Amino acid sequence: MNTTVQNILIVGAKSDIARALARQYAQQGATLQLVVRDTAEIEADLADLKIRGASAVVSLRLDLMDTEAICEFVKKLETLPDVVISAVGYLGLQDVTEKGPLEMQRVVRSNYLGPAQLFELIAERMQKRSAGVLVGISSVAGDRGRASNYWYGSAKAGFSAFLSGLRQKLQGSGVRVITVKPGFVRTSMTADMQLPSALTTTPDKVAEDIVKAVQKKRNVLYTPWYWWGIMKIICELPEIIFVRKKF
Repeated sequence: MNTTVQNILIVGAKSDIARALARQYAQQGATLQLVVRDTAEIEADLADLKIRGASAVVSLRLDLMDTEAICEFVKKLETLPDVVISAVGYLGLQDVTEKGPLEMQRVVRSNYLGPAQLFELIAERMQKRSAGVLVGISSVAGDRGRASNYWYGSAKAGFSAFLSGLRQKLQGSGVRVITVKPGFVRTSMTADMQLPSALTTTPDKVAEDIVKAVQKKRNVLYTPWYWWGIMKIICELPEIIFVRKKF
């Protein structure tokens, strides 16, 4: 049995999926580094995770909207983790984003540019060690743009493409890159949305799938699994038909 204590860094640690991941890794006895904009917001989580079995838990401050802050964060990161997970996401409102340049920037920077910059810098350090896992939580929304969320979807598409390219670049280096594409998940981000219950899952289920994907050395994970088939059908629809659909 492998008794090595893993060091897991989770970015966007306030999100529901991130919290579910932290609980699962705590139960495995991992050391956790939780990254948020405001560490006071997860203060209660630290004690809870220790009770659940985490070897150690620390909170770290980082704003992914700040390019210079990301550079400084990686330079000053004392313990290079075994696994880095980006659980950052900002849905926004499509009609608001369409009309607001600042909101456009927030959506793109939160879902793509910030996490991508962070991963690029951490990957460089992992390469020197010849080991590490980078897990980027993207979305099925990035597989094909839809009228209802094309700003969010395009940002996630960019992140997915980045992860694919980084994975190819790091092939054979000892550093692995996993792209995670959740479908509908019941979270605070989707609380005001009417989601189809049959196709909607929980943060705990997504977290469970991610932990298994890391263990099994997966490259791309659709979660739940059936979203692979759903998105394959959607992506293969001819554009002339797709543009007339409302889903």
